Amino acid sequence: MGDLQRAFITLNEFETAYGDSIIDMEEIFSPFTSLYPLVVACSRKGFETLDSVYFQLENLSRAEPPYKSVAAINCVILGCANIWDLDRAYQTFEAVGSSFGLTPDIHSYNALIYAFGKLKKTFEASRVFEHLVSLGVKPNAMSYSLLVDAHLTNRDQKAALSVIDEMVNAGFAPSKETLKKVRRRCVREMDEESNDRVEALAKKFDIRMNTENRKNILFNLEYSASYA
Repeated sequence: MGDLQRAFITLNEFETAYGDSIIDMEEIFSPFTSLYPLVVACSRKGFETLDSVYFQLENLSRAEPPYKSVAAINCVILGCANIWDLDRAYQTFEAVGSSFGLTPDIHSYNALIYAFGKLKKTFEASRVFEHLVSLGVKPNAMSYSLLVDAHLTNRDQKAALSVIDEMVNAGFAPSKETLKKVRRRCVREMDEESNDRVEALAKKFDIRMNTENRKNILFNLEYSASYA
């Protein structure tokens, strides 16, 4: 309804109620899932709304008592990525520590990986991933999935499959949607070897890969000269 102030008050109540709970905090405060409606609201009017939210959060961090929330800032980072504004996303990520005195969590890094990947900056996305690992931050399934997506935007299905191998070694299973994305790229690049690897992964994790006959028909459609 556009009442972002009330939305963030509700987030504060949410954090107060569940912040110290033993349940899985990784998912409950994720801007990609539970908090995604707030991300959408923050980016509704582009940078205008995102800047407004950021400055309000900055002011609240200096209030008495102060309100500082990595979860709230992560919504802004991902919101910047959603409007293709890499500079704002990166500056907001940097502000987590420099302006708010907080430590970025896995969702902060994931939002930054997503921002780089969205703009086909796969090298930078990979560097962010390597950096978070070097700091002792444990990647989650979303981290690996976003890195797979970053490689796929550059039509590199082999690198994407290498990331999935790392993902499996780390104890995570690729999602059906991730495997379908990789398979689609394999078909378009006519890479049968990589496609076989996708099928093997699907079989290993008991994932039923639906056929994409309609998409394949459209992709392989060749117009005859009679239509010229």
